[in-house]
Amino acid sequence: MNDSFKTGYVALVGKPNTGKSTLMNALIGENLSITAPRPQTTRHQILGIKTTENYQCIFIDTPGMHDDNHKAIHRYMNRAATSMLPDADLICVLLDIKRFNGDDEKILKRVSQYKNVIIVLNKIDLLSKQACLPVMQKISVLMPDSEIVPISALQNENLDRLEQLMLSYLPQGVPQFPADQLTDKSMRFIASEIIREKLFRLLTQELPYSITVSIDHYKVEPDITRISSTIWVERKSQKPIVIGKNGSLLKKIGIQARTDIQHLIDAKVYLQLWVKIREDWADDERSLAAFGYTDANESF
Repeated sequence: MNDSFKTGYVALVGKPNTGKSTLMNALIGENLSITAPRPQTTRHQILGIKTTENYQCIFIDTPGMHDDNHKAIHRYMNRAATSMLPDADLICVLLDIKRFNGDDEKILKRVSQYKNVIIVLNKIDLLSKQACLPVMQKISVLMPDSEIVPISALQNENLDRLEQLMLSYLPQGVPQFPADQLTDKSMRFIASEIIREKLFRLLTQELPYSITVSIDHYKVEPDITRISSTIWVERKSQKPIVIGKNGSLLKKIGIQARTDIQHLIDAKVYLQLWVKIREDWADDERSLAAFGYTDANESF
């Protein structure tokens, strides 16, 4: 390791659906954090680790910050979204340039107490440069000491500039993780997240928010990895919707999830899916703990 090696934590924060997971995946070059075209897809802090000869940048993908504390799951997500702020070496606030509003201003006010903050204006591919200027001017008034970087995470636009700016904030130090490690999460966790992503993408309206996924069995054999997983819903009426007519939707979810898991682990996968009911799991602290929503995991 050279004497000028840099290592540090970069928190990606913002309101729901601003592209935090898409950005982390693009910077690392792997789909570690699930994405879907609807808010609050991310429920946990997820570390994405990028290591080169000169640096190790540890990105922290977080749930979207929001004011809804109605259910236990929402309170958990809000804690997961903010608990790392005091300890991060750099905070990157992602803003959807097309949907900048008062919720974003609240987040900017919250992070203004911290020294190292970059404002990342995402989705610039959806607006003309002229249309972006008023938003940038407003942000520069709210955060006069923070640099503003316009990007498109989806189109990989201006990410090189953003990454170089991030690295300038990282302190010198030794790597915190092995060079070949990409995340702090196990393959069991990532498999459950991939299944949940397919549910978000294939189910309509509010049903995905009533669903969680657990891995019951994950066994690596010489020529195949066998996974058994349960999809949990809150209501009896939701179960047949997830299964679909003659099991068609569940089969589609399984095929898509298996394909992504196989690509990630570079091995053949046998995936078995079950659908079960646990009444009001999203507002029950015991159920949340049983499904892995524990604050002890949300630290670094």
